[in-house]
Amino acid sequence: MDKYGLIGYPLGHSFSISYFNQKFADESIDAVYENFEIPTIDSLPEVLDSNPNLKGLNVTIPYKEKVIPFLDTISPEARAIGAVNVIRVTHTGKEITLKGYNSDVIGFTKSIEPMLDKKWHKKALILGTGGASKAVNYGLHNLGLETVFVSRYERPDTIQYERITPDVIKEYNVIVNCTPVGMYPKTEACPMLPYDAMDSHTILYDLIYNPDETLFMKKGAARGANVKNGLEMLLLQAFASWEFWHEK
Repeated sequence: MDKYGLIGYPLGHSFSISYFNQKFADESIDAVYENFEIPTIDSLPEVLDSNPNLKGLNVTIPYKEKVIPFLDTISPEARAIGAVNVIRVTHTGKEITLKGYNSDVIGFTKSIEPMLDKKWHKKALILGTGGASKAVNYGLHNLGLETVFVSRYERPDTIQYERITPDVIKEYNVIVNCTPVGMYPKTEACPMLPYDAMDSHTILYDLIYNPDETLFMKKGAARGANVKNGLEMLLLQAFASWEFWHEK
């Protein structure tokens, strides 16, 4: 039986395990998907050694960047993004070859593109600076938008939350939350932004999908913003993961 899985820490909120095991049952695929909750990326070789039938992995927080040195090859897109969330595992005799891909960018781009109007949406704020935010940045650039990263800390090429004025919100009217702020169980939290400056030309896209509607989304929707959570992106990136694992 083939095996697939997810590496990350912690994995209590994992979507992938239920999605893929349901897919295998529905399509009579002789495979299983498991969570590998590893406290350090240095445990990856142990996961590979103890699961000789492993054919593919997804990678989540906090290893999307840390996993790269363990890979034999990496797709041009994943290299440009600087983050990997899919690994294809190939066994040739006793040799194991790992190739890294990024399906986040595919899922995100396909999900947000229908919301965009080139007349109004030219600039975006990306909340957070981790691996997912890099894929979002790459995707938004491909769609022709200028981007600025938002961080709580003073970092090069970022703006801090306290410097986001109503005028910034009017100019950068596509806002993508790539942070865990507002995720279950801490659903009463939201990124600190001047929500009163938002209107019907504002897009709020939250990578969080639990809860269905975060406080970030609720506050924007109350002012007429177009809002969307990350569930469709997850589904689309899961489709792409399967394609990468079975690439000819």
